[in-house]
Amino acid sequence: MKNRKTWKKGLALGLSAVLALSMAGCGGTGDSASGGAGTAGGKTLRVAIWDNNQLSGLQQIADEWGSENGYDVQFEVLDWSTYWTMLEAGVSGGEMPDVFWMHSDNATKYMGADVLMNLNDFIEEDDAIDLDNYYEGIVDLYASDGSQYAIPKDHDTIAVIYNKAIFDKYGVEYPSDDWTWEDYAAAAQEISEKGAADGVYGTYCNVTNDQDTWYDIVYAYGGSIISGDKTKSGLDDPNTIEAMNFVANEILPACPPQDTMASTSGDTMFLSGLIGMECQGSWMVNTYNTADNVSDYGWAMIPYADLNGDGQCQKEERCSIYNGLGWSMSANTQDPEGAWGLISALCSEEGQTKQSELGVTMSGYIGASDAFVDAFDQMDVSPFVNVEKEGTLVFRPVSKNTAKWADNNADILVDAWTNPANMEADLKQAAADMNEILAEESE
Repeated sequence: MKNRKTWKKGLALGLSAVLALSMAGCGGTGDSASGGAGTAGGKTLRVAIWDNNQLSGLQQIADEWGSENGYDVQFEVLDWSTYWTMLEAGVSGGEMPDVFWMHSDNATKYMGADVLMNLNDFIEEDDAIDLDNYYEGIVDLYASDGSQYAIPKDHDTIAVIYNKAIFDKYGVEYPSDDWTWEDYAAAAQEISEKGAADGVYGTYCNVTNDQDTWYDIVYAYGGSIISGDKTKSGLDDPNTIEAMNFVANEILPACPPQDTMASTSGDTMFLSGLIGMECQGSWMVNTYNTADNVSDYGWAMIPYADLNGDGQCQKEERCSIYNGLGWSMSANTQDPEGAWGLISALCSEEGQTKQSELGVTMSGYIGASDAFVDAFDQMDVSPFVNVEKEGTLVFRPVSKNTAKWADNNADILVDAWTNPANMEADLKQAAADMNEILAEESE
């Protein structure tokens, strides 16, 4: 491992107070926590995040750094909406944390708003940070016009979580790493049929379950959501339509009704024993690991599409969409050296390995996620790591205005989820709208 570099410049005065968030996907309640390292030297750094499940581990890493360098690192947990409201206020000169998370949906907006510090000089002077050591898609996501505005914090993959008690009750074979999407759909339908009287469904896939379900199916079938140059929608591609017709005809019949999914999340239904299995991201592991009946839960690799019918999984047939957050600092922080020191500690090989060991998340630093598997003694989460060796990682489809077209796609596809026969027509409409949005981005 590389040692953290001693900063070359003197430390400036720090700010006081802190932000942090709570979410497990996109929501949660605010919660605050102050660092345990003390305020040696009276210096404080404010940090904003949005996932309370990650707070404990991140605080531990930050406190170790703070103790060594004379800082009190404070976190406050905000919900998803409040978090972005806070950053939007920062665009207009409002109060900002020193260090905070950046997300793929909003990165371009904030990189172009003079809110984020250009990190190029810090990276150049820091031996602990070499961008070649991180997942390329995440590095590129947080770069603009040759400048880097965030350092990859983590990456995520997708796996299948299943409730063994439900599978046992209805006599259905557990999911395995050898399953195709057809196997997944057949088991889900069997559970839905046998569990109908109990109000139990085989699986869950809402329109918003893009990264963790239907995007993965689309790419496994050879389709796409957006072109490589980000100028054209892939929703009307024949392979995408084939994949989504599979979703309409084989997956959705085993799901709760659309109005139920619109009001109740998949993790809530799964934890309530109403869903036999679902695809979930590695960011949700902590939620399930702390459940009362965690002994009932198991994980399997995301299924594959046996396109050539040979009964074997080629790497390109098993796709897991991945995404990653980045650590950014405020362009107006009063302590840029201190803020960078914390980011460097969190993103160095040492810090990223520690993050995995503590079960915070998988790491943005390539090769530092193996320890994540051993962080949970009640569940085998190896499918999240194994998919990188036995499948293909596809970076989450994004463009300058991801949130705009993704939200529009979801709104249109509600009709297809309610009336599956409309899937192809809805996809073509969503593609046309998306192409207009993408055209506006290039103007």
